[in-house]
Amino acid sequence: MLIDSIYPKSFASDNHAGVHPAVLDAMTAANDGDAPAYGGDRWTEGLERQVKEVFGGEAEGFAVFNGAGANMVGLALMLGRYDAVICPETAHIATHETGAAERLLGVKLITVPTEDGKLRPHHITSRLGVLGLPHEPQPRVVSISQVTELGTCYSPDELAALARVAHDSGMRLHVDGARLANAAAYLECDLRTITTNAGVDVFSFGGTKNGALAAEAVVVLDPSLAHAVPFLRRQSLQLASKMRYVSAQLSALLTDELWRRNAAHANAMAARLAAGIEGLPGVSLAYPPQSNAVFAALPKNAAAALLGRYLFHHWDEDAGVVRWMTAFDTTPEHVDDFLDDIRKAVGA
Repeated sequence: MLIDSIYPKSFASDNHAGVHPAVLDAMTAANDGDAPAYGGDRWTEGLERQVKEVFGGEAEGFAVFNGAGANMVGLALMLGRYDAVICPETAHIATHETGAAERLLGVKLITVPTEDGKLRPHHITSRLGVLGLPHEPQPRVVSISQVTELGTCYSPDELAALARVAHDSGMRLHVDGARLANAAAYLECDLRTITTNAGVDVFSFGGTKNGALAAEAVVVLDPSLAHAVPFLRRQSLQLASKMRYVSAQLSALLTDELWRRNAAHANAMAARLAAGIEGLPGVSLAYPPQSNAVFAALPKNAAAALLGRYLFHHWDEDAGVVRWMTAFDTTPEHVDDFLDDIRKAVGA
């Protein structure tokens, strides 16, 4: 569906937002003259230094095009031919990447039902009875999303607990960090607290949902794995020839914590939206709003009326649950106008 003057603001996805002006400026600055290809440029070298400054001296950062590609490269580092990944059944790698892990990596995804999108240690241990059995794929990686697909966040302690049980069982912990910035903003911590310090082995740092054009990073914290990334990135079609433009975007987000300002604003707009629907007839929150996502149950006729004016997605149509997403460029006026229309739709 096209976004035009009929739709005043999309609440369907933070992917619908434009590019932050500072990111555009960084790309324009990188467009000055020639530069070596495939990462041999000063913008990429600068990004690699920033990754170490933000995540620690052993962190190695690699720019890629998109989130699914970042997940495939990151997971490929840690998996063999007969290995498996334990993940929530709502995980992006299990639901919205068209079977990429199975098709491209040839691994089994062991999905686990959860109430709020978050794995707990007992979810992992309950799937480890197959270890050592040659008839079964072997769990080798635990993969989670931060923020989860239900808009919830793992605390540092929750992450550390998952890392401990994974490492104690001979596995590694992977984090799909498409909205890692939103989690850190919600938790009021730095990025290192919910990655390096928590025991994560490999994660993606998402830029596209936080003001970039097309930029994600694979960050490797286990020094024994980083040497393979250049080969897997190339093989996975995630190596940009003109990488300076991708690196410049990520560098802009990491400079002076632009990532935090963008994410905190998006989170605040979601909180404003969630507060605004409180007490409306027939409307309730399906999950606690802990990021830039609001999951709400509302009457089907109200949802249908709103979809005539706004873009958003049904999450569970049978239960009447919809998902509303905010972004770095969502304004209080956008939210308040939407709230006015929600009130009218439900007859408040």
